[in-house]
Amino acid sequence: MSKPTIAVALIVKNEAQHLKACLDTVHDWVDEIVVLDSGSSDNTEEIARGYTDKFYVNPQWPGFGPQRQLAQSYVESDYVLWLDADERVTPELKASILEAVANNSTNTIYQTARLSWVFGRYIKHCGWYPDRVLRLYPTKLTQYNDSLVHEKVEVSKEMQVANLKGDLIHFTYNDMNHYLVKSAGYAKAWAEQREKKGKKSSISQGILHALGCFIKMYIVKAGFLDGKQGFLLSILSAHSTFVKYADLWIRTETEKMPEKF
Repeated sequence: MSKPTIAVALIVKNEAQHLKACLDTVHDWVDEIVVLDSGSSDNTEEIARGYTDKFYVNPQWPGFGPQRQLAQSYVESDYVLWLDADERVTPELKASILEAVANNSTNTIYQTARLSWVFGRYIKHCGWYPDRVLRLYPTKLTQYNDSLVHEKVEVSKEMQVANLKGDLIHFTYNDMNHYLVKSAGYAKAWAEQREKKGKKSSISQGILHALGCFIKMYIVKAGFLDGKQGFLLSILSAHSTFVKYADLWIRTETEKMPEKF
């Protein structure tokens, strides 16, 4: 019986800053690399084509879940390993991935611990570590769901979830502006998704959820042990939480712009 093959899949947009470093950690031990771009204006495509011919573009952004589903449709290997361009596979994680694929256990999907570098420090508290994420599975077994944001791999009761050894390093934000832009995008997608489902919100809900977010991250999850970065991250996360509820409130509970004055 031949050894199972493995593909790395990424969805990207304007990731020239990170993509090469990411692919450098996987290109020499995987069988296939699939990159689906959503309309980059930098040299993301040039960098990607230095590693693979399987570069595709879908500029009509359908949301994170559907975009990942489309990318997976291009995968031909037995297993798919999902990465984001701002992530790096450590040697220990690589060894664990190769072992899992070689064992080829039935109906098993794999999650890895993710360690994030934020504003000059690895965040080991705040509820951010080990931050286990499902990233490796047999290509024909499952896929991501349809969520526009915060998409997840679909897991049925017949599947077993196993842990990989080692960390996936995550360089999550380049700077404060990058955080704010990224956070605003997630908030917008979250509010749109909730609005489509007929959900509503209020300013008081936003305040309560934001306060709860800060208390959970900074106190319950010991974010104070991450120093100033832990405090800043807790404050920013609370702000982002408030913004997404406020966005939904504006969309569903406020008057539309008058046509006549």
